Amino acid sequence: MDIIAEAKEYEQKKIPLTTTNERIVASREVKKIILAVNELYKETKDPLLMDLMKKLTAKKQKIEKRLKGRPQT
Repeated sequence: MDIIAEAKEYEQKKIPLTTTNERIVASREVKKIILAVNELYKETKDPLLMDLMKKLTAKKQKIEKRLKGRPQT
């Protein structure tokens, strides 16, 4: 149950993503956590794990949106 605590901690943490490198590292870290929680979910089918994965995925999408930047016109 170590991964669940890590996932909840990451979900609550505010991350000042000022550099591109920090965004890339944060995105990879969230991806690793999501995949680990997914493995637990496959075994238990606990709906709370699914909710946790959804929240982490939303956070990851925000990080990736900032990585891509604004489209130039």
